[in-house]
Amino acid sequence: MKRKHVLITGSSRGIGRACALAFAQAGYHVFINCRSSLDRLDETEAEILSLGGTCTKLPGDVGDADSVRSMFRTISAQCEGLDVLVNNAGLAYFGLLTDMTDEDWDAILRTNLSSAFYCCREAVPYMVSRKQGRIINISSMWGTAGASCEAAYSAAKSGLNGLTKALAKELAPSNVQVNAVACGAIDTEMNARLDAEERQALEEEIPAGRFGTVQEAARLVLALAEGPSYLTGQIIGMDGGMI
Repeated sequence: MKRKHVLITGSSRGIGRACALAFAQAGYHVFINCRSSLDRLDETEAEILSLGGTCTKLPGDVGDADSVRSMFRTISAQCEGLDVLVNNAGLAYFGLLTDMTDEDWDAILRTNLSSAFYCCREAVPYMVSRKQGRIINISSMWGTAGASCEAAYSAAKSGLNGLTKALAKELAPSNVQVNAVACGAIDTEMNARLDAEERQALEEEIPAGRFGTVQEAARLVLALAEGPSYLTGQIIGMDGGMI
C-alpha cells in the first residue's frame, strides 16, 4: 500500500506533537513543522523514529507566505503532494484588547488564521487533481463562544471556522473534506499560564470535570483524516461539554 503523507503545522509540542506521533504510528510519513522551537522539533523527530515511523522536518513560519511556499517545494521534492493537512499552528494572547499592540494583533492573525490559508492554498491543487484529500483545522471553543481578554484569539479562531465551512463547500465537488476541531481546555503549555486556583476554577466549569489530553485530541484528528467522506464542513467541539 502506498504510504500517505501528512503535514502538521506547529508540531513541536502539544496537540501538534501528539498528532505527529499518532499519524506516524498509523503509517503516515509526517512532515513536522515549527517556527522557533527547533530543539523540540528534533525531539518530535526522534520520538517518531523510535516508534519506527518516518518524518521530515520543515522548520519555518507558516504565517509567512514565502516560507510556506518554500516548505511545499520541499514536500513536492519528496512526494507528489499531501494526503492530509493539519493546520495546528497557534498562538495565544491573554489581556485587554486595549492593551494589544499592532504587532500583537498581527501575530495572532498570522499564526492562527493566515497560516491555514497559506497552507491550504498550496495543498489544495494536488488534492483536487486526485479527487481526494483531508484538511483538518485545529480551532477553539472560543471561536464559537468568544472569550473575555482573548478577543484577538477568539476572532482568529472564528475566522478559521468560517474558512473551514466555506472551503468545505468549495472543495466538496472534488471529494476533499475540510473539518475543524474546536478544542476546549486541553492540557498543553498554552494553558500553563493558569495557576492552581485558576485551573481548579476552570475545571469546575467543565461538565467533564477535567482538562482534555493532547492524545485525545490527536485521536480525533486521525479519525477525521480516515473518516467518512460525507463528513465535511463541520466544527466538531471537543470541550468536555463546556459549550
